[in-house]
Amino acid sequence: MKFVFGKLHVLLLFSALLMANVSFAQEMTITGKVTDASTKEPLVGVTVVIQGTTSGTTTDFDGNYRLNVAKGQNLVFSFIGYKSQTITISDQTTLNVALAVETKGLDEVVVIGYGQVKKSDATGSVVAVDSKDFNKGAITSPQDLLVGKSAGVVITPGSGAPGSGATIRIRGGSSLNASNDPLIIVDGVPLDNNTISGSSNFLSFMNPNDIETFTVLKDASATAIYGSRASNGVILITTKKGKAGAPMKISYDGNTSVATPEKYVDVYSGDEMRQIAAANMDLFGAETLSKLGQENTNWQKEIFRTTISQEHNLSLSGAVKWMPYRVSVGYTDQNGILKNTGLKRMTASINLNPTLLNGDLKFNISAKGMNTDNNFGDTNAIGSAINMDPTQPVKDGNPKSDGYFQWEHYGANLGTANPVEQALAVDNKANVKRFVGNAQVDYKLPFLPDMHAHLNVATDYTKSEGHNNRPTTAPSVLTSPTWGRLTNYNGKNYNNLLDFYLNYAKNIESINSKVDVTGGYSWQHFKRENFNYARGIVDDLHPYQKTDSTTTATENYLVSFFGRVNYTLADKYLLTFTIRDDGSSRFASGNQWGIFPSAAFAWKMKEESFLKNVKAISEMKLRLGWGITGQQDIGSDYPAQAKYVLSNEGYYYPIGGEFLPTLRPDAYDPNIKWEQTTTQNIGLDFGFLNNRIYGSIDVYKRVTDNLLNQVTIPSGSNFSNTLLTNVGSLENKGAEFSLNMVPISKKDMSLNIGFNVTYNKNKITKLLLTDDPTYIGILYGSGMTGQNQVTRVGYPAYSFFVNQQVYDSNGKPIEGLYVDRSGDGGTVSGDNNDKYIYHNPVPDYTMGLSLRFNYKNFDLSASSRASIGNYVYNQNAAGSSLDQMQQIGYWKNFPRVLNETNFVKRQFSSDYFVQNASFFKLDNLSAGYQLDHIFDKLSARVSFTVQNVFTITNYNGLDPEVTYSEVGGVKNVPGIDTNFYPRARTFVLGVNLTY
Repeated sequence: MKFVFGKLHVLLLFSALLMANVSFAQEMTITGKVTDASTKEPLVGVTVVIQGTTSGTTTDFDGNYRLNVAKGQNLVFSFIGYKSQTITISDQTTLNVALAVETKGLDEVVVIGYGQVKKSDATGSVVAVDSKDFNKGAITSPQDLLVGKSAGVVITPGSGAPGSGATIRIRGGSSLNASNDPLIIVDGVPLDNNTISGSSNFLSFMNPNDIETFTVLKDASATAIYGSRASNGVILITTKKGKAGAPMKISYDGNTSVATPEKYVDVYSGDEMRQIAAANMDLFGAETLSKLGQENTNWQKEIFRTTISQEHNLSLSGAVKWMPYRVSVGYTDQNGILKNTGLKRMTASINLNPTLLNGDLKFNISAKGMNTDNNFGDTNAIGSAINMDPTQPVKDGNPKSDGYFQWEHYGANLGTANPVEQALAVDNKANVKRFVGNAQVDYKLPFLPDMHAHLNVATDYTKSEGHNNRPTTAPSVLTSPTWGRLTNYNGKNYNNLLDFYLNYAKNIESINSKVDVTGGYSWQHFKRENFNYARGIVDDLHPYQKTDSTTTATENYLVSFFGRVNYTLADKYLLTFTIRDDGSSRFASGNQWGIFPSAAFAWKMKEESFLKNVKAISEMKLRLGWGITGQQDIGSDYPAQAKYVLSNEGYYYPIGGEFLPTLRPDAYDPNIKWEQTTTQNIGLDFGFLNNRIYGSIDVYKRVTDNLLNQVTIPSGSNFSNTLLTNVGSLENKGAEFSLNMVPISKKDMSLNIGFNVTYNKNKITKLLLTDDPTYIGILYGSGMTGQNQVTRVGYPAYSFFVNQQVYDSNGKPIEGLYVDRSGDGGTVSGDNNDKYIYHNPVPDYTMGLSLRFNYKNFDLSASSRASIGNYVYNQNAAGSSLDQMQQIGYWKNFPRVLNETNFVKRQFSSDYFVQNASFFKLDNLSAGYQLDHIFDKLSARVSFTVQNVFTITNYNGLDPEVTYSEVGGVKNVPGIDTNFYPRARTFVLGVNLTY
């Protein structure tokens, strides 16, 4: 027995030595040089790694490298700005490699609906923007990364409030009363665009540092596979993942930023107010002059501040055998430039991408979590700071208002609130928690290897809790029937998803064809719960306060069947056909299901004999597309069902000695159905000089039918006097051009330039079931300012509807004098008969220009935008008049634009206040320096960025890029300049560490 074990021991030892000898014999030393494929110059610092290991080296100053490697192993050559190469080692001992500049080449893979495709094989209008092209700086909202980067995509950044969202429009709006927001899909999870109470941005759960690419699907041939949710385009967001065979990498990104108000609304000083009062005693009266104080208070400077914010992100990525991974955590502490506003956010994400069964079974497991504390403050203080009397002090010791100056009997006389107290006295905070997770499975069927089965299971859960409390001295609640105000609210949003589809891809060599077929099923459930409880403060002076509470819960389902066929002949001619059959619980039986088809054709002209050998042309592809998409996000989960709502206090009914609320029926249309958009698209993709110059041109037409509109219904029907129903249509026509260039690509220097321009024209073609030439259209506005916007047949939506101002010989507007356009002799301000349509708020042209420049370890990038032909109604200026400066018991300030008009009374309807708001903005300018091998494998990049660098415009308001606002109860109306939270100029010092 001992002999047997002894022999076995010797045999094992001999075998081990033999294997070591064999291994040693197979290992060799590889040397070589890495150069630029076009310039032939050596590349310094190229990473050369044995695939699947951490063993590697980098090229020296002459582009040379030396590495011990075994026969059969793969060497991976990678360098920033160049395409990576993987080469298998055989018997050679010298290996020279030429790396090509990484442009968005023909072999680039882009994500599309339920799959991916090589860019050269795409038949629809698809644009991908990756992380190296993102806007730089202290960015907390993912939408801001994409601003100005894609033709046809207009992103209007939200206000300057921390964490605010943005309004995204792809090829114009397709609706009036339904959503105009694109469908946004994050790692395969279609999101609910509704923002929960306590949050101002439904995308804030994402850390921008985790995003790898945005892919924008613009035409119907690309979006129709998403059917009823795709009329406004689709944005696919892909987050960063680990890479197979990659060694572990630890990255830290951090920055500290200083934000300061860019400028203030130009209003009168205290001295100027006193001069105006003295010069207009006949208008104001001597007695009222005593109400003026002796101060020169700049109220805007009192409520705004310069702030310091910080952001930290830590990520760990790599691969453990068969499982690539990436884990990240992030912390953001952003202080708003308006006092008592800010945001603190913690994010965490994990991506696991294991591969099993020799690559036949693949998983993509993703989880994202967020915890955000929002401090909203009171943005109404901004308007108060513009209008508050600058002759008054911030504090005067008044015990009724906690020592702050406040107009006597404020509320009864509507005197302007003290903006400092208004900003600081509020306690308006919320906490939002969100989790988005999904697991995607891709399984190659063993009995049919060309067939893959895909499963995607996801959940998206959000919970919020908040309060909005005001003390009894707060000016914003002095007109309330309660003393002070205490408000608590909470909400829960649920979004669950199940997708299952099969994909069959096959090369049929006998007929030189390729076919790719996808078919599947999708189920999605949305549920929203909200609770609000408001009451006054109870104390010794106010032992009882009125309370009010509301609880709402709604839900809706989407069930869909979808399919797509891609057919390629001779790698020249590509056909795509998609169809989706959508069912929505929002509609009644008979209208619940909708069919949304699309078809596209692409011709790779470059592959034809007349272009194939033309070396200057690297790509030339013609695209034709047609498709129908839908819109079911119409603002209500139950628009086709009869429902009753509680009446307000004015309609309480006396029962049993007390007044009780009653239920009243709400108007509804049992036949309401989808809005439907038909899109036609012609596109040309081109590339020259090995794609050193590349881009695309698209021309499109989009027509929305079954457009929802509020129509008048007969009185006596026991309903409200309007009904939302399908009666109209609108169209968008436009053209897009994008151009990307790499004019410099050398050993130590490179330059990338991106430019895009978009033209879009919107027109309403129908608003009623039958044509009515007397129908004025849909008017927008309020009782105080009047209805100065209209949506009318034959004109763009939300056009300005104003009186035509008459001017004197010096070009000054004559107060109250307007052109009698109706011929009836009346020229009264606000008279609809004399109003006319004068411009609209949507730009005719938008442009984006960006560049990236590298010289050795130094880099410089810039992003800018232009908007041409957009107009803004300057409501701040329109509300300015001398007679409004002094009211019963108080004085009021206005913008200095009043010097140009000297209007005694307000002239809200004058076209003088509809101003050209075209602009050019340099959004950000960033410079950085790379420090390699600081310590062992530690590298660093330091950067300095300026955001909101400058704006060039003739508009005399605070900012020509106004946010979308609510006007007269209608949400998301563009073009009205009210007192929104201004955007700051921000200086950012950042550092990136990689190990």
